[in-house]
Amino acid sequence: MRCVATLVEGDPSSPETISDRILKEWDSFQGDLAFLAATPPLTAALGDLTRRLLNRGVVRNVIGVTAESVAGVAREVEGLPALTAWAIQLPEGSRCDTFRLTSSEAPLGDWVDSVRIDPAPVSRVSLTEKDKNKLVILLADPFSFAADEWFSRLEEEKIGLRVIGGMASGANRPGGNRLVIDGAVVQQGAVGVALSGPFVAETVVSQGCRPIGRHFVVTKVDRNILHELGRRPVIEVLREQLETLSDAETAKLRNGGLHIGRVINEYQERFERGDFLIRNVIGIAEEQSLAISDLPRVGQTVQFQLRDAQTADEDLTDLLGRPELKGTKGALMFTCNGRGTRLFDQPHHDAQALANAVGPIPAAGFFAMGEFGPVGGRNFIHGFTASFALFKSAPHPAGAS
Repeated sequence: MRCVATLVEGDPSSPETISDRILKEWDSFQGDLAFLAATPPLTAALGDLTRRLLNRGVVRNVIGVTAESVAGVAREVEGLPALTAWAIQLPEGSRCDTFRLTSSEAPLGDWVDSVRIDPAPVSRVSLTEKDKNKLVILLADPFSFAADEWFSRLEEEKIGLRVIGGMASGANRPGGNRLVIDGAVVQQGAVGVALSGPFVAETVVSQGCRPIGRHFVVTKVDRNILHELGRRPVIEVLREQLETLSDAETAKLRNGGLHIGRVINEYQERFERGDFLIRNVIGIAEEQSLAISDLPRVGQTVQFQLRDAQTADEDLTDLLGRPELKGTKGALMFTCNGRGTRLFDQPHHDAQALANAVGPIPAAGFFAMGEFGPVGGRNFIHGFTASFALFKSAPHPAGAS
């Protein structure tokens, strides 16, 4: 396995120059897949580089996206003309199947059969450790593709695939984003690639929150309006939890740091950080209730969460420090456009955290308008999250030379 990556800050008037630099750096490389992300001023360079990579046989497949900001090796470029490029040469025997979805209801495609795990004898397929040689990378337009509905279809059809990626953030209106799929540049839907073979793909999803207070069972809810927790008005419960916090923590909550987490696996004996799907608290509804960006059900377990820069830093550092990530050859990063210098005091935070943990390996990514990644055995679209795909060579079988 081999990866390469280049981050270019360039002049929008000369897309060929940007492509020339990348092609020169990748002169001796031949791979299976290239991932590209460019800020809107360099959309022309995105298309030019795609064509030249394919025409020269540098890679067999390309996926790409426009984004407000992009990232490379230990560096993030926010709001300036920039293009990041990354490519991977997969081990012999691997599959790399690109696909395009015109909507969340589009057919899943023949590639599913090559990468799906065997249906489990339960109502839902979990994403297990044994399937780390399979991964889907998905890039989507937020105005024309309902990612949450697509993830629900994967679950309903018992297709236990881990999906990593994010929503394009290069435009704030329908039709403004661009997605690249091999030789085509499209404006709607989603593009992606299904990878499988003798390699290891680790995923890291850092939601950047820590639980506060204790957890409660939902006892009354109307769609996204949470009325009661533990048979008490939710506002009353929230006030009680806030009394356990310091003045500094309370101030962070008032500045948008309050979130709520829903437990994904109710069968666990204990619930800790990482066991929750984090969603936003939108505001107070009907005086004693809360509007949230989720649709919880009666009987589910929830807990209030605190998100701030310090917590986000600690969470990401802990997750990227896992021993199994050592030996990573290359990585892709999909971080929220609400992170970066909007959240942290210093630039390059998430990209630098990756480099600190696994070294200055070839890496690329972009700031998304919604990030994809598995949590608790299911795929979700997240917010304020950093999602990573980390690629490693497969370990040699015992006794192999």
